Amino acid sequence: MTKTAPRPLNHIGIGVSDIDAAIRWYAEVLGYRVFAGPTTISLEADTRGHAKDVLGPRFRSLKIAHLSTGGGVGVELFQSIDPPHRDREPDIEFDRSGPFHLCVTDPDIDGLIAKIVETGGKQLSKVWDDRPPGNVFKMAYCSDPFGTILEIHTHSYEVVQAWK
Repeated sequence: MTKTAPRPLNHIGIGVSDIDAAIRWYAEVLGYRVFAGPTTISLEADTRGHAKDVLGPRFRSLKIAHLSTGGGVGVELFQSIDPPHRDREPDIEFDRSGPFHLCVTDPDIDGLIAKIVETGGKQLSKVWDDRPPGNVFKMAYCSDPFGTILEIHTHSYEVVQAWK
């Protein structure tokens, strides 16, 4: 078997009900920087057929904005206009294919949770000691105001996973 070099994560797309509110929230709460948009993409203006090819036959129009995280990974926010946006079920869909949460790192986990709750998000779990015993690494689950599940860790993924 050929060894494959790990590829960096480029971006993740997140559907939201109100793109302007989502841009403000992701900038204020997580510090993400908007570098493009929001812009509207419509079937009528899609002269190359790119959007319909990617999004399928139900696509008519959407708004999109591009944000950058602290690590340089992109976040695309999508607000579907036609067909209209639909909220997810208020359940953590860990048993379905595809991503079910976005994880962010913040050493001040309690401060970030407070900010999430103050700005319309929800705390979904307690703050847990992620690698007991030791109380070194903490984690919790929250959601943004638009229903996206956010996992918060106090330390980077590799540091937490390497801890024994």
